[in-house]
Amino acid sequence: MGALEKIQLLKIPVVEDVRGNLGFIQNDVLPFEFKRVYYLFDVPSTAFRGGHSHINQDEVLIALSGSFEVILNDGYKKKTFLLNKPNIGLHLPTGIWRELGNFSSGAICLVLASDVFIEEDYIRDFDEFMDYVKNL
Repeated sequence: MGALEKIQLLKIPVVEDVRGNLGFIQNDVLPFEFKRVYYLFDVPSTAFRGGHSHINQDEVLIALSGSFEVILNDGYKKKTFLLNKPNIGLHLPTGIWRELGNFSSGAICLVLASDVFIEEDYIRDFDEFMDYVKNL
């Protein structure tokens, strides 16, 4: 099974109320324990973010506001997801090259990561990523 088959769309629990909805993430919502939370905002619509893969780290991406595309590549196939709902998370396991683009005005991308920032966990060159995938 290729890495793209391991990608999951996760339903984030929501408490619906006439006063507004409340989404929440706790220890039983994600398929991993998260150690880092960060978010992207004010990304120009023509800009791309990401452009890397992780060796050991899983991530879940959520469009808290607006929309953006997540272009994924496991070295064999490509797949694109449009994230535009704050109650849907995209689980990215290790070994997947990701690029984020086509950000709408006001888009906010929340990322929950399975580990703290460790530069050595990143593969930032696509050719190196392809070599890494071939050696798995």
